[in-house]
Amino acid sequence: MAPHGLTKLIKLSFYSLVVVMMVMTHQTQGFRLGPLWRKKSKNVVIDPTPIGICASSVLVHGYKCQEIDVVTQDGFILNMQRIPEGRDGNGGGDGIKRQPVLIQHGVLVDGMTWLLNSPEQNLPLILADKGFDVWIANTRGTRFSRRHTSLKPNEHAFWNWSWDELVLFDLPAFVDHVQQETGQKMHYVGHSLWVKIYSPQISNLTGKNCCLNSSTVDLFLQNEPQSTATKNMVHLAQTVRDGVLAKFNYGTADYNMMHYGEASPPVYNLSNIPHDLPVFLSYGGQDALSDIRDVQRLLDSFRAHDVDKLSVQYVREYAHADFIMGVNAKDIVFNQVVSFFQHHT
Repeated sequence: MAPHGLTKLIKLSFYSLVVVMMVMTHQTQGFRLGPLWRKKSKNVVIDPTPIGICASSVLVHGYKCQEIDVVTQDGFILNMQRIPEGRDGNGGGDGIKRQPVLIQHGVLVDGMTWLLNSPEQNLPLILADKGFDVWIANTRGTRFSRRHTSLKPNEHAFWNWSWDELVLFDLPAFVDHVQQETGQKMHYVGHSLWVKIYSPQISNLTGKNCCLNSSTVDLFLQNEPQSTATKNMVHLAQTVRDGVLAKFNYGTADYNMMHYGEASPPVYNLSNIPHDLPVFLSYGGQDALSDIRDVQRLLDSFRAHDVDKLSVQYVREYAHADFIMGVNAKDIVFNQVVSFFQHHT
């Protein structure tokens, strides 16, 4: 399914967080910062299986949770978690259909990041308790999605991808599966890479650390960072260097011609975003990786957007990780997200 077709499946509401990155690498193997873990699959030779996200971070708090595998068109086996209802079972049964929400992590982390805070302070469980059907995605290369129908993680081809493939294969696979299972359009929550571009410099993620929950940071360091493809990081660096949201640049006109039929990488046209698509954009004033000019460039792409469909939240004291792990993220950000989704359901 082509990326532009996603808007037909995604419910007319979208929540995003913004960050910019700068990194330069020169290889095309995996950028492995996390342990080499993969969940068992009959299609591939496996490494020892870690405890799944459901068992470690959802079921223990009294919520129902399902581990789900989704296969992309290019053969990657991606892991998802589904939290179908709140802890008290609200919204379940009686023929009530709960609106699905797909939650997507950034680069060098996985879906576990959303669940590091207490149940009362993390977005997936808050949404579940508010009556939503929550789906957490884990992109290719992360510990629970480090599988393929024919390739192994120690093969060069396994890591030959960038965020072009995340857009072309991973996101459609997640969206298609949720739509097929629920029969509904959905809300979407994207963080960092899934909004613009993201930095791998873990030391910069926390900014001035005005708002982070220290116990959550400890859990973060135990579970993250996760691996990604070096080609992915190079692609992100190209975006920063060139100031253009375009497909991967293979370095020469000849190589680009081989892949795209033109000398330069095609540019992603953000003006194709439907003007009536409700968008909630939240960003922080202390995020050293995304200053006002960076955010403004993104907002410029929404200049023709319907005024009543675009909501922008600026949190002056927030750095990058505060939006997920902040001690007051529920009050400042998550409650706004819930209200936004409820308004546009």
